[in-house]
Amino acid sequence: MTPSTFDIADIPVGGSNPFFAIIGPCQIESLDHALYTAEHIAKISERAGVPFIYKSSFDKANRSSYKTARGVGLEEGLRILETVGKTFNCGLLTDVHDATQCAAVAEVVDVLQIPAFLCRQTDLLLAAGNTGAAINVKKGQFLAPWDMGNVAEKLKSTGNKRVMLCDRGTSFGYNTLVSDFRGLPIMAETGCPVVFDATHSVQQPGGQGTTSGGERRFVPALARAAVAVGINGLFIEAHEDPDNAPSDGPNMVPLSELEELLKTLVRIQDAVK
Repeated sequence: MTPSTFDIADIPVGGSNPFFAIIGPCQIESLDHALYTAEHIAKISERAGVPFIYKSSFDKANRSSYKTARGVGLEEGLRILETVGKTFNCGLLTDVHDATQCAAVAEVVDVLQIPAFLCRQTDLLLAAGNTGAAINVKKGQFLAPWDMGNVAEKLKSTGNKRVMLCDRGTSFGYNTLVSDFRGLPIMAETGCPVVFDATHSVQQPGGQGTTSGGERRFVPALARAAVAVGINGLFIEAHEDPDNAPSDGPNMVPLSELEELLKTLVRIQDAVK
């Protein structure tokens, strides 16, 4: 199947285009924090030569425990993301968890992200597709890579062809994920650009009881492997102080280590090509 190509906020995506990066903290914490992280990511990405889309979530609706922080909410989250986008002239991505959120979110961000646990929710997929925004849908940890063909077809049935498929690891026993790199070219057979989520792939879901654990030391290794296989986009959650972040700290990359990682990945991409 001929691979799809399209633009997201002036970034060419898919086909033989260089990989782009989706980068940002797991959760929106405040306007000041979003501007701080976006400024650093913008500078790092420019120096590394990797176009980026800023990512952060206004609501983490699938937290392990109801007692843990979920985020700032839809209205405040969209206000913050809009400010970030205008300040740094960058593309924006955030998660949607319910069909009723899609239209409002698509007025502000460039990419609607479908969380892995919700990748088969037909009403959510159709509502997201109908906005016309680009869609990044994460492969459920419980799905085979070839099952994502059905997910892509649901989205494309709306007439929206701007669909990306994202791998974030596959369930491998309790509280553990494994990355099967065969899945990347298999998902590419759908014709959709493929994204690899290097940070959630090292997550240990529910591994700390009321929160998820993770092993961020493996993020660079998985990211290098994914770029060597050949991907269109790379998803990396990053934070200036991951150990004190409100969510997903154990698998986020410190901002201080991001530039070296991106530059290494560009060298691998150049060598493969």
